[in-house]
Amino acid sequence: MLNSLAFFLDNITRFVGYLAAIVLIGLVLLITYDATMRYLFQTGSIALQELEWHLFDGVILLGIAYTLQKNAHVRVDIFYEHFSEQFKMYLNVFSILFFILPFSLLVIYIGYEFTLFSFEQLEGSSNPGGLPFRFVVKSLMPLAFVFVVLQACSEIIKLIKKDIV
Repeated sequence: MLNSLAFFLDNITRFVGYLAAIVLIGLVLLITYDATMRYLFQTGSIALQELEWHLFDGVILLGIAYTLQKNAHVRVDIFYEHFSEQFKMYLNVFSILFFILPFSLLVIYIGYEFTLFSFEQLEGSSNPGGLPFRFVVKSLMPLAFVFVVLQACSEIIKLIKKDIV
């Protein structure tokens, strides 16, 4: 049962990570196009620049849970690499329970209100020629941390399976 749940949660995270990779490809192409137009043809677009920011937000926010799954988050590796495997697992459980989950739940709680307010206003860019749907991008913040919570639960399940917890 726990195996299936962890596998399911990992698949959700993997899908979201692949989605972030696809968005990143689009971002690279968009930046290339925008820079080419700006420097070779002296033309630019506020909407395209804002779209770059929105896509960058999407890449970062959608990639957080995938990075957790791949155990690639930043930490003080000069200390971590010298710890025993068992101590690393205990440290991972501690960091998930006391740092990742509380912070993620806080971001979801605050981000929900933040996003709801933005949706109610149908918030868009204040720049002339900017994008009209900024509220959609703001909704990625709480959604991304929902994915982080799901992946953190998967990581705890996998640690429980190793009889560490």
